[in-house]
Amino acid sequence: MDTTTDSDPRAKRQTRRLQRRLRRATARGLLDGILSQLRPGDIALDCGANVGEIAEPLAQTGATVFAFEPDPLAFDALVRRLAPYPAARAIHAAVGATPGRATLRRSARFDGDPLAATTSSTLETGKRDADASGANDVEVDVLPLPALIAALAAGDVPPPLTGRPGRLALLKLDVEGSELDLLPALHAAGLLDAIACTLVETHQRKFPDRRRDFLAMRREIAAAYPARKVNLDWI
Repeated sequence: MDTTTDSDPRAKRQTRRLQRRLRRATARGLLDGILSQLRPGDIALDCGANVGEIAEPLAQTGATVFAFEPDPLAFDALVRRLAPYPAARAIHAAVGATPGRATLRRSARFDGDPLAATTSSTLETGKRDADASGANDVEVDVLPLPALIAALAAGDVPPPLTGRPGRLALLKLDVEGSELDLLPALHAAGLLDAIACTLVETHQRKFPDRRRDFLAMRREIAAAYPARKVNLDWI
């Protein structure tokens, strides 16, 4: 007889693993579809590019790729990875709703494997796995993503971006919590409509004190756009 219940911790872990596998498979299929459609002259924005796992296949299509990465360790690896692709630009900065400088908070696991831990670096406070001591914090530049997208949508290429204007084909947003402010700002300005496809990883599980805010934001954005236009389940 099956004695598994909703309160069974093992069953919950198995369910979460299955959900993660399904999300990864869905994300892989979605990315393959996007890659098949990208062409030279298209523009793809990879915000939170880290070491270029997504930026490189985007660049291989010949599209113009602007890959934003604030963590200096990850940025160095990103530069090396994108070097063979003349239409790809690695930009050493975070993105935010407004420009400025900010503290990049690294993971509590940073000292054990610094480069791998850069995937968790965040501008936000209250992240579950952040190093509370601040020992590895760094100050970084923040570029105003809404202003950059507005200029690109109008046919301009604003500094520090370079190259020719083109179709805004993709925005990938994996910014470790900063999407909570960025997505509503882009939505309020009507800028998500200017982008063919937006992929977002939301991080409500990593910010327990703001989980409700993340879920409310997800509901607002999901109600405004079909998933093929703005996908909030990127991983």
